[in-house]
Amino acid sequence: MLILNRTAGVFPKPSRRKIYEYLRSFHFHPGKVSPHKVVLGIETSCDDTAAAVVDETGHVLGEAIHSQTEVHLKTGGIIPPVAQQLHRENIQRIVQEALSASQVPPSELSAVATTTMPGLALSLGVGLAFSLQLVDQLKKPFIPIHHMEAHALTIRLTNKVDFPFLVLLISGGHCLLALVRGVSDFLLLGKSLDIAPGDMLDKVARRLSLVKHPECAAMSGGQAVEHLAKQGNRLQFDLTPPMHRAKNCDFSFTGLQHAIDKIVTRKEKEEGLEPGQVLSSAPDIAAAAQHATACHLAKRTHRALLFCQQRGLLPPSNATLVVSGGVASNFYIRKALELVTDATQCALLCPPPRLCTDNGVMIAWNGIERLRAGVGVLYDTEGVRYEPRWVAPLLSLRRSHHKSQTGSLLLYMRFSLIFWLHSFLSGTYQVDTL
Repeated sequence: MLILNRTAGVFPKPSRRKIYEYLRSFHFHPGKVSPHKVVLGIETSCDDTAAAVVDETGHVLGEAIHSQTEVHLKTGGIIPPVAQQLHRENIQRIVQEALSASQVPPSELSAVATTTMPGLALSLGVGLAFSLQLVDQLKKPFIPIHHMEAHALTIRLTNKVDFPFLVLLISGGHCLLALVRGVSDFLLLGKSLDIAPGDMLDKVARRLSLVKHPECAAMSGGQAVEHLAKQGNRLQFDLTPPMHRAKNCDFSFTGLQHAIDKIVTRKEKEEGLEPGQVLSSAPDIAAAAQHATACHLAKRTHRALLFCQQRGLLPPSNATLVVSGGVASNFYIRKALELVTDATQCALLCPPPRLCTDNGVMIAWNGIERLRAGVGVLYDTEGVRYEPRWVAPLLSLRRSHHKSQTGSLLLYMRFSLIFWLHSFLSGTYQVDTL
């Protein structure tokens, strides 16, 4: 169950009068009241202001989102005070648009669910302050949502997936492998020891100055790398996936980032370019970076799947790997993970790309899941706080100690990896076919 009283503080709440006037501004047609439980979800953990209304059958009744991507592209990255101000300017409008589209009167909501952890403190504070005033005026339950739990459970909105299943959550701020045994019951198998894959790809894009590339100017860093990689040859550069000898399911991306930085520096000297200019070899570097990232994610996920299968933690048949988070929208990485699930006879499921990135739908759905399970539903919001940092116990994540795996498992993993990764690593699969 979420524990929310460990934090730096709460942002000033909007005035009661302002919220009251806001609620009075809604106009709805009669006869639109939903017979099902309905939750309003609000997401402001990073740089997207999003809201959605979802019912317990999984129908998205209304949603709205305001992206800050264009602003942050101009500044070379997310500046927290800028993100905070943009959230403040747009949250009321976005929530109103989602509610208006749903045609559900605020008084008919079953609860309000809002991201309270993890994320940027300044951004989380805006969503929490707005939500607390809203539930206070409406006299509705409040459901604090863990951002990564929402990503993990989104697949149950789009597909029929029973517990337990393995989830790989990969985004710009997080990377973890966990066994999902219930709505708030997660067994942590591995996590990034440094930065997240999305953060690493964003840094590669900035180092390559892809914002100056005519085809990538309006794309996020990860999207730019994926787009340009299709034109490149990854075999031009040898990037070894990290932690290939580590006997766990953790990840690391800092070393890979430094290796790419050295390659870029060397190529700049060879081409006689100053930092900030686009290299002619940028597509090849992007392809190599994307490939190394895909291989690293695939190898660690393969290890986790084998561990779960050997320990009987997943069903013997019809086991499922769910991949979610912003990086899950990268189709090259999905292809690498598809090779893993084919080798282990598991099903690979990913939410639609629009639900892989931050959105209000996943927050509202997580609220529905918790409301049905009776977990983490607050009727008294006194002392509720946001939690910027991700802390495992807050999500009931328990670390699995599996360093003492049997020699037979390690031997099987070694030969299995050699079998299914051989063509992927040796170049039989080219970038344009993955």
